[in-house]
Amino acid sequence: MLLVDAPDGIVRWLKQEGAKVDAVLLTHQHFDHVLDAAAVAREHGCPVYCWEAYSPDLTLERLFKTMTGSAFAVPEFAVDHVLNGKTEIEVLGQKMQLFHVPGHSPDSVCFYLESQGVLFGGDVLFLDGVGRTDFPGGSFEQLATGIENHLWPLPDMTVVFPGHGDETTIGREREENPFVGAGA
Repeated sequence: MLLVDAPDGIVRWLKQEGAKVDAVLLTHQHFDHVLDAAAVAREHGCPVYCWEAYSPDLTLERLFKTMTGSAFAVPEFAVDHVLNGKTEIEVLGQKMQLFHVPGHSPDSVCFYLESQGVLFGGDVLFLDGVGRTDFPGGSFEQLATGIENHLWPLPDMTVVFPGHGDETTIGREREENPFVGAGA
């Protein structure tokens, strides 16, 4: 099984479901997407794929400690396959294109499985929204340009599974997204 992102609690859920993870793809390293990455890799003995090596700056640990004075820690995980510079990979027999779309996070990457018409978009594109751009390394201009260059050329019926919220399609968001769609 291929797991996209590893939020807090996923290890417990996987155990309940009796699911075995063979590889983890991380769309970016913000803490809410990687809190269980180390535990999944350890318990399932699977590799982790990510745009960059683990970084407390990318997980936002340092930012929150500086801003709030309260620290939290993301258990450090090994990135077995650094994807930076790649445009496609094959994982578990699945060929996928990689689209590096910074703006929400410097390491944001979308995974496109053309054969299935599916895009795992992380926090790049949502139903009627886009990822926030007010964290360090954020840029609305970069995000919008990345969406326009990488995602809008995909077929209308491409299903987008975002990192939060309901699924959508490229065609719907290209036409109706109030931030980056035709009417923006």
